[in-house]
Amino acid sequence: MSILNKLSSIIGKETDLKQSAVSLSILAGLVLIIFFIIAGDLREFFEAGGPVLWGILLVTMIMWTLIIERFWYFKNLMPSLTNGALNQWSAVSNKGDWYSMRIRDQIISEVSAETRKFILTIETMMQILPLLGLLGTVVGMIKVFDVMTFFGTGNARLMASGVSQATIPTMAGLVAAISGLYIANLLKRKAEDEINKIADQLTISE
Repeated sequence: MSILNKLSSIIGKETDLKQSAVSLSILAGLVLIIFFIIAGDLREFFEAGGPVLWGILLVTMIMWTLIIERFWYFKNLMPSLTNGALNQWSAVSNKGDWYSMRIRDQIISEVSAETRKFILTIETMMQILPLLGLLGTVVGMIKVFDVMTFFGTGNARLMASGVSQATIPTMAGLVAAISGLYIANLLKRKAEDEINKIADQLTISE
């Protein structure tokens, strides 16, 4: 029976990997299609906003990729993790003694590590985005001062370009950070709820 259980767990893991690969492929295809549709407008936006916008775009894409991965994890893999934890606890004998409680703590710790995975990274990127916007503002203002140094205040077109580079990255960084603010808190609460739920179930099983 143990060999059959191991084989079934391996097959289940391979199935989960295949499902995740298919889901990520579909998501990547949709992102590429949307990107090509709005490529012209994006090019103009990035030309006006300066090179810092590319950094903001990269961080935003990574942040939302991790957010989507977490939602997919809670929907598809969390039930199997919960069942595995309960099965592991049910196999423990003499529940209530010191040794069994240490096993319980280890099970909860492993579940906690899996459910909170990437959440700290998402929160960190959400805090980095406004700082990147501020960096874009500094770069844009430096460009404005350079224009004023060489041309004075007579070249309004070049000054407007520098002002655009000073304002657009700040707006983009704030919008990207705000877009992940509620989702990051939602994922954090979801992880805490799942951990508490499993901890309660293990207590009931004692």
